[in-house]
Amino acid sequence: MPTTVNCPTCEKPVLWGEQSPHRPFCSKRCQLIDLGEWSDESNTISSPISTEQKHGDAQALIEDIEAMLAKNDDSFFKE
Repeated sequence: MPTTVNCPTCEKPVLWGEQSPHRPFCSKRCQLIDLGEWSDESNTISSPISTEQKHGDAQALIEDIEAMLAKNDDSFFKE
């Protein structure tokens, strides 16, 4: 039985699998709404990050993000 999660934006059920390319979101729209909330800082991480953590993990985080983006095709940014 496939796993079902609720879309974090609109709460609609989403099947967790290849048939749901925007998972955990139900659609590109909900995905972009969430991104907008993070970019205008409506969403935040609950605990402050220390200066040591910021500088020590920044390069590793950038490398991880670049690796994830390299795996995806350009259609993510064109829809």
